[in-house]
Amino acid sequence: MVRITEAAQTYSFSRRAVVLGAAQGAVGMVLAGRMAWLSVVENEQYKLKAESNRVNNTLIPPRRGWLLDRSGKPLASNRTDFRVDLIPDRIVDKDKLLAELTRLLNLAPEDLARIETDLKRAGGFRPVQVVENLDWDRFAAVLVRQPELPGVAPTRGYARHYPLGAGVGHLIGYVGTASAEQFKADKDPLLVTPGFKLGKDGLEKTLDHRLRGKPGAKRVEVTAHGRPVRELETRADTPGESIKLTIDAGLQEYVARRLGTNSGSAIVIDVASGDILSMVSMPSYDPNSFSDGISQLEWKMLSEDDHVPLMNKVLQGLYPPGSTVKPMNGLALMAAGVSPHDRVVCSGALRVGNGVFHCHKKGGHGPLDLKNAIMQSCDIYFYEMVRRVGYDAIAPMARMLGMGQKFDMPFTTQRYGTVPDSAWKLKKYHHPWTVADSLNASIGQGYVLANPLQLAVMASRLASGKILVPRLLSNGPSGAQPLPVSPEDLAIVRDAMYGVINGGGTGGAARMYVQGVALAGKTGTAQVRRITMAERRTGVLKNGSLPFKMRDHALLVCFAPHDNPKYAAAIVLEHNGHTVRNLDTPLIGRDIMTYLFDRDQAMKTLAEVEPTWGGDYTTRMAAQSAAFRAAQATPPPPAPEDTEEAASSLADQAANSTADSTKRDVAPTGSVEGD
Repeated sequence: MVRITEAAQTYSFSRRAVVLGAAQGAVGMVLAGRMAWLSVVENEQYKLKAESNRVNNTLIPPRRGWLLDRSGKPLASNRTDFRVDLIPDRIVDKDKLLAELTRLLNLAPEDLARIETDLKRAGGFRPVQVVENLDWDRFAAVLVRQPELPGVAPTRGYARHYPLGAGVGHLIGYVGTASAEQFKADKDPLLVTPGFKLGKDGLEKTLDHRLRGKPGAKRVEVTAHGRPVRELETRADTPGESIKLTIDAGLQEYVARRLGTNSGSAIVIDVASGDILSMVSMPSYDPNSFSDGISQLEWKMLSEDDHVPLMNKVLQGLYPPGSTVKPMNGLALMAAGVSPHDRVVCSGALRVGNGVFHCHKKGGHGPLDLKNAIMQSCDIYFYEMVRRVGYDAIAPMARMLGMGQKFDMPFTTQRYGTVPDSAWKLKKYHHPWTVADSLNASIGQGYVLANPLQLAVMASRLASGKILVPRLLSNGPSGAQPLPVSPEDLAIVRDAMYGVINGGGTGGAARMYVQGVALAGKTGTAQVRRITMAERRTGVLKNGSLPFKMRDHALLVCFAPHDNPKYAAAIVLEHNGHTVRNLDTPLIGRDIMTYLFDRDQAMKTLAEVEPTWGGDYTTRMAAQSAAFRAAQATPPPPAPEDTEEAASSLADQAANSTADSTKRDVAPTGSVEGD
């Protein structure tokens, strides 16, 4: 039996005490070390976290730079905006919150439906707009109740404003909130900051990096429950750059109004510099509506309109240029050795092989030289002369004058058309070029396609005798080399274009009444359907009796004054069919040019005819929207999340449809030029 003595007990206790003390000391040192680590090494990290609990940091969206016309008038500006947004991941009770907002803001059922849809799309991180352009009373009602409304973000900022509305829709474009894909790609917190919008279309999109600016920051001291206590220092935002364009705001608005109810476009160019003074595609959309958040009803109305208001017809529309190319083709014929005094007898039709090619004048024009062939828009003359030299002699001149050319323009989408020749057809279709192809191309039909901008450039180069390049930014490059053509040949073509308007030609309706100013130009008509021989025997159907999409396109290229050109223009009206005189190209071209030389007279003429169309474009759009709303029996589907992409898709479909309509077999149809 082992006996435990007092000494042994004392020794055992002392040893346990030492071990326990050492363990306690070690733990104490670890705790002290950890405290030292947290308080010294990681002091900054936890200080920032504590500060973030005490202070809310919020980015301030930067003010976008303005877009200005050539004289400094705003085409896109900013205005003070009171708005309310929702932050999805901060919402506690969605139904209760929306009910309270409906009471405070008088939200309509359509607004609630849009908010519900946007909340589903937002994915928790993207702010959802409740309402913009609030009056102060309703904004203040939300602001004072903000602590009771988790997820609500009332903001005082700036909203984009477009004074000309639909008059600059396709030119300027619009702004909107970033899509989920854009945020995932950039991870920029500014993209999900309430109130921030970036360029979605037009110049707003392509110049976004210059217009956007740099965000500011606001610091607000809050309680543990998030209730604001006081505002701390704020870092101001840096506004974006203001950019001056070559556009004349007054002319832009006038052209948009003068196009009336047409589906078409018009471009005006300063022939001294290449500055684009006006670029209009109508009908259009109101960029203010898109920037504020387009409604489901308005989106449905725009996307279903057969006049395609979502399509920029200036750059995306492709059309057979029709007889507008005859002055250019005449210049090419002279360069190929054809004398301008050689005559061709027009009997009204020309047989080539088994086909018959018709002139627009059924009885024929009789013997014509080049000048009179252009003035009377005789097809038989150009059929015969181009058959002699071949269209391969014409195509280089067409390209030199801007047809088929790609211009460096600040837009994301352009369609460049076609200047065909034998090599092009063999490569594309694996078939040789035929005489019929040459004859069709000689009058601007068949494979020939151009956009309205190219036609305006063609007119400006004929007017100036220089290889002008169009520009839209006032600080862009200017200057141009002379056209490598004979001045005598160019003078003959200009004289013929003067005769078209003022010498008994096909465009007499475009004659100007401004003292000392005469317009020179060339009208054109482009078929979009085949005219059969049976129809010719019984009488070709008038455009007025045809459905809209089956009517001919109407075109005009012109410049003024004819003896010292300052301005050139091109007008293309889809399916216009020359059915209404004051909505046809000659009178529209005359009035647009009159505005540049006598503004009062042009405005007086517009005031006389505009009421017969239902008012200006703003009035007509409001009436169309009201009628469309009244006709809707069922709620429209929600607008797509990315209206930019959807609008581009619709425009591409329309542009392809326009271009495809010219690919039919038109060899036996000839021209339908008529004025």
